[in-house]
Amino acid sequence: MIVQAEEMAKAVRVAIDMNKGDEPLFVEGDTDTLTLDEIIMAKLADAVRLVEMEAPATMLESGHDFGDNIFIGEDGKGFVILPEDFMRLISFRMSDWKRTVFEAISETDPQYALQSSKWEGICGNPEKPVCAIVRRSEGKVLEFYSCNDNTAIVTQATYVPTPRIDGDGGIDVAEDCYRAAVYRAASLALASVGDQLSTTMLEISKSLLQ
Repeated sequence: MIVQAEEMAKAVRVAIDMNKGDEPLFVEGDTDTLTLDEIIMAKLADAVRLVEMEAPATMLESGHDFGDNIFIGEDGKGFVILPEDFMRLISFRMSDWKRTVFEAISETDPQYALQSSKWEGICGNPEKPVCAIVRRSEGKVLEFYSCNDNTAIVTQATYVPTPRIDGDGGIDVAEDCYRAAVYRAASLALASVGDQLSTTMLEISKSLLQ
C-alpha cells in the first residue's frame, strides 16, 4: 500500500512519545543538529527496507511484475534482467514448471555450483526448479534452472521494490509490515541520537514480524 511519508513519520513520533516517558531527547532544541522529526523522515525508507527483507513471505503483498527482459538457451537454462529497484523476490515461474519458486539462492550458495552440472536431476529442472540472483555483465539478473527447452515463457514473476519516498510524498509498504516498519524507524532514529530506547523499539519491531 502507498502511505504518506509525513503520516508515517507522525506514527513513528507517537510510538516514541508513548514509550519515552518524561526524559527529553537531547536532540530537541539543539539548533546544530537535525530535529528528531527530520531524522525520523530520513529513516523511513531504511526502516521499510529492513522490515520487508526480514518479513516472512506471507506478510508481503502481491508485489510488482517483472520478466520482460528474458534470455533462454536451447538447454532450457536462462536468466531475466532484474529491475533497477529490485529488492526481494516474491515469486517466479516458467510455463513448463511444476511449481513456483518463492526464494532465490545466491551465487555463494553451495547449490549454485550444482546448476552447471550436465547431469539431469542434479541441477534445477521443471519438477524442482531453482532460481539464483547473481551479477552478470548485463547487471543484476535472476538465473533460472531450468526448462525443457527454449520455448518456455514466464507465467509469474513478482518482486518487492526498494522502498523510497516518491515525488508525491508517498512510500510503498506492505500493509502487514506497516507497524513493524513504524517501530523500526523509531529504533533507527533513536539510535542515531544515542538513545537506549532504540533497543526496545527494535525488539517490538521484530516481534511484529513473527
